Amino acid sequence: MLLLFLAACGGGDGGGDSGDVDAGDDPDGPPMDCVCPDGPAMNPLDGIGQVTLVGSGYMFTEGPQWRPSADEFVFSDIPANTIYRWSEGAGAPTVFRTPSGNANGLAVDTTGAVLLACEHGNRRVSRGDGASPATVVDRFEGMRLNSPNDLTVGQDGTIYFTDPPYGINDAQRELSFMGVFRVTPSGTITAEYRGALSERPNGIALWPFAPPRLYVGDSEASTVHVFDVATNGTLSNRRLFVNTAGTPDGMAIDTSGNLFVATSAGVQVFSPSGASWGTISVPMQPSNVAFGGADSQTLLITARTAVYRVRLANPGWPRF
Repeated sequence: MLLLFLAACGGGDGGGDSGDVDAGDDPDGPPMDCVCPDGPAMNPLDGIGQVTLVGSGYMFTEGPQWRPSADEFVFSDIPANTIYRWSEGAGAPTVFRTPSGNANGLAVDTTGAVLLACEHGNRRVSRGDGASPATVVDRFEGMRLNSPNDLTVGQDGTIYFTDPPYGINDAQRELSFMGVFRVTPSGTITAEYRGALSERPNGIALWPFAPPRLYVGDSEASTVHVFDVATNGTLSNRRLFVNTAGTPDGMAIDTSGNLFVATSAGVQVFSPSGASWGTISVPMQPSNVAFGGADSQTLLITARTAVYRVRLANPGWPRF
């Protein structure tokens, strides 16, 4: 995957069909910074295809994730208590697991095979592909988690997840903060950020290359913050990355370090410096995004009662 990253940073011809994109910046303006070691920054929306429907008729979709071991996407329908699977050429999505514990965000482990899920119903992070996945973590300092929302996995197997209260009511809450948590490969959980009760840490995305950093959206404040990630996995130096035009939710990163944020305004795309590349318009309000496909150039977009896909010229970095 590192070879794919370097190749993508080297450039591209920008060819392909033009999609419905709201260009937030002048594409002929000054080049923005690039995480890659050489070559100018590429507009990740150049060469974008059309946004097309994958499936509809769901209750509330979330948690898209590519499973490379099975060449398929999975996504959650939270109220329907179901995880679905879908791959190109396979027709309509089919059931992967039900009940799902009202799963929201999904990820895979470092093998790209075993599913990790943030379960609202069970207030835990689970691991496993079968009907009865095991609990990774459901408590912190003896208290139950709120309702784990979204997660991402580092290259060493470290899990980072957000824990807002969307799946519970105030009477059920045991923690006195809204946290961003880290679970080490050995299973130790730490609260890397203890936010105020008014905060709503939601979408999360990890950039593993130097300088490594973790992005976390706050849906209440319409902001995305970024943390520095130390070699031992701890987080520090939380700071504002961008104010989003709409409420931010799930996120994904391409191989040039551009951040794709599902918001109430569409999928907003930002350079590594926080400059806006523009917005991908989606027929319904998106909730989350994930790159996948054999070449990692398909962006799957969950959006309320539907799921969409769009092809991009620049591949995405996997969420594992």
